[in-house]
Amino acid sequence: ISFWFLLGAMVMQAATLTPLGVEVNGNKGWIGIPGVFTMQPAEIVKLALCIWMPNELINARKQVKKVGAPRAYSKLILGYLCAFCLVMSGKDLGTGLIILAIGGIALLLGGFPGKWLAGAALLGICGIVGFILTSPNRLGRIMAAYRTCSPSDLQGVCYQAVHGKYAIASGGLLGVGIGNSGEKWGYLPEAHNDFIFAIVCEELGLIGATVIMLLFAALILRGYWIALHTRDRFGTLLAVGFTTQLAVQVFLNISVVTGLLPTTGISLPFFSYGGTALLIQLAEMGVILSVSRQMKPTKAG
Repeated sequence: ISFWFLLGAMVMQAATLTPLGVEVNGNKGWIGIPGVFTMQPAEIVKLALCIWMPNELINARKQVKKVGAPRAYSKLILGYLCAFCLVMSGKDLGTGLIILAIGGIALLLGGFPGKWLAGAALLGICGIVGFILTSPNRLGRIMAAYRTCSPSDLQGVCYQAVHGKYAIASGGLLGVGIGNSGEKWGYLPEAHNDFIFAIVCEELGLIGATVIMLLFAALILRGYWIALHTRDRFGTLLAVGFTTQLAVQVFLNISVVTGLLPTTGISLPFFSYGGTALLIQLAEMGVILSVSRQMKPTKAG
């Protein structure tokens, strides 16, 4: 049923372009009724791709000798491009980068032809660069991230990044205590969402933030360990897809908050506010646990 699951997710994502779509901070990536109920279909699209692509790659590899590579992989390429374009139509570059990572790791490990993969990577890079250059807002964020901000920029494109660093610096070694953050009270935009890690640093300090990063690292490494010990290729690709999505999302969020990368609007898994994302992330962890139950038994000693 993975194909129908992906199709349903894409229909919901397409609904963001209709009057049902809800715009938040310039991105029209939600559907629902503002103030009553909203959901982010892109999160479901990511889940669906992580399930559908491994299944499609396995089926395509079986058909290559019979019908040739172009025909065998045509459904996979078309479905992936449709999902990616629908997400990007909402101007959500952050989610688009995660979908590129999901697709890249699945194609790399799923036996996709090497020359095609290199061409797809080049096309994806060109598309992302073009998407950035055609948006003054995104270009301004990148320029602000890698140059000294002028006094006027401190109230503009640099405002969120600078206040994120203020929050991190205020935490010190042990933090100001849970609930005692000052930056979250109207100073730091999206303090409950994209910049939640800055508040974690402020309230828990360097030691607390380090513990959280180590826990994320342990979870990611465990996910890849499970992928290496599954009984079949589908389980491997499934676990790798979910784990890579988690790893990329954690890396992008923390990199943005600490100033390593420009602001992209990526949430921190399990921490950022958002019901749809949390439900999907918990479901993905449940799938990885299910895969782990079917692992090959390890040898004693």
